[in-house]
Amino acid sequence: MQYYHRLLNTLIEETAKTRPLIYLNGPRQTGKSTLAQNLKFAGTTNYITFDSPVTLEAAHTDPENFIKNLPADAMNIIDEVQMAPGIFPYLKMAVDENRAKGEGKCRYLLTGSANLMALPVLAEALVGRMSALTLLPFSAAESMERNVNFIDRLFHEKLEYKKFARGDLVPVIKNATFPEPAIHKDIHRTQWFDDYLTTLIQRDIRAIADIKRPEKIITLLSLLALRAGSLLNNSSVSAEAGLDTKTYDRYKAACSNTYIIFEIQPWSKPVRLNKRFTKSPKLYFTDTNLLAYLLRRDMDEVYKSDPVTMGHLFENFIACELMKNITGAHEYDLSVFRTQDNKEVDFVVEKRNGDTLGIEVKLSGSISGGDISSLRLLQDSLGDKFKKGVVLYTGSELVSLARDIWAVPLPFLYT
Repeated sequence: MQYYHRLLNTLIEETAKTRPLIYLNGPRQTGKSTLAQNLKFAGTTNYITFDSPVTLEAAHTDPENFIKNLPADAMNIIDEVQMAPGIFPYLKMAVDENRAKGEGKCRYLLTGSANLMALPVLAEALVGRMSALTLLPFSAAESMERNVNFIDRLFHEKLEYKKFARGDLVPVIKNATFPEPAIHKDIHRTQWFDDYLTTLIQRDIRAIADIKRPEKIITLLSLLALRAGSLLNNSSVSAEAGLDTKTYDRYKAACSNTYIIFEIQPWSKPVRLNKRFTKSPKLYFTDTNLLAYLLRRDMDEVYKSDPVTMGHLFENFIACELMKNITGAHEYDLSVFRTQDNKEVDFVVEKRNGDTLGIEVKLSGSISGGDISSLRLLQDSLGDKFKKGVVLYTGSELVSLARDIWAVPLPFLYT
């Protein structure tokens, strides 16, 4: 099958030059195994998967011997590593032995569909020895086989007026999804997502959490889907789901640790403005097509007749695109800017040195002066650290709206 280049390729290959072990995690079916087998490392590679019952049994039976017998001079790619937790102490020993010999080169690339931070015993075994990188579903650019990181472009390119062919929003969102339904257009998507969630709940979620009522996961996800892009009232959702607070927290954490949902934390920095900022994060789904599936809505129909819901889907899509581009660069932080008097910038992207982008999302082909008022507030808050403000919209013109504030059409994300 044709290989689609991923934004994470270069970062993994560069990280392997300096770190002894890499854990490539992310949602099930995002192409981790395919990516791992198409990376270019110096020397040979040795690919192992714990989807093989024989290999998995060998790792369970004698994990120490299993690790000792891996090729010492190869990059050992171990797929679905969370299925054999017994190997982690011996991986730690192998890494430490290589370090003692002065070998800084990466010898182990692990992949898995669960956040190792949710498995404390495993995480503690490799603390200080492991770089964790996350592969998400296709970005819009990846689905079109274009090597574009639009966050890098916004930070580093000088913007100039340009007219784009108007982007067709729904197909762009539909293709920015898991590789299998994105590539194989004849797949029945409702059935695919049915199967996906069943496997996720029965296999991955149960592996990392004590879930006694798996049917409640679907109930919880359906309720969270109604709140995508909103500040989350956990008490209200837990009551509606019929879960006590502790159970709700555990079930929600399981959804987060298997990469179904994510939260973007609030921006909170010392500023010159006399403003108080909200402390609540906003919730999003890692895949907008999965969100539409949970809402039981057809995206084409929503686009034609329900602009409010489509606006929420568009914002979720942009949140996902930001996360995908950030994980491909590994030098940015993402937050939301919202004051307690409801002045809000949808997304704030910051470099480690404090340089900042403000990003507003608007499901419209036109923009008015009021659409940039919150960006101006963020600009006043940050001074010289404010590099650009952009309104991502569905029009066709890349055009300056004010000093360092631009209207940016959808196709900028992937061209």
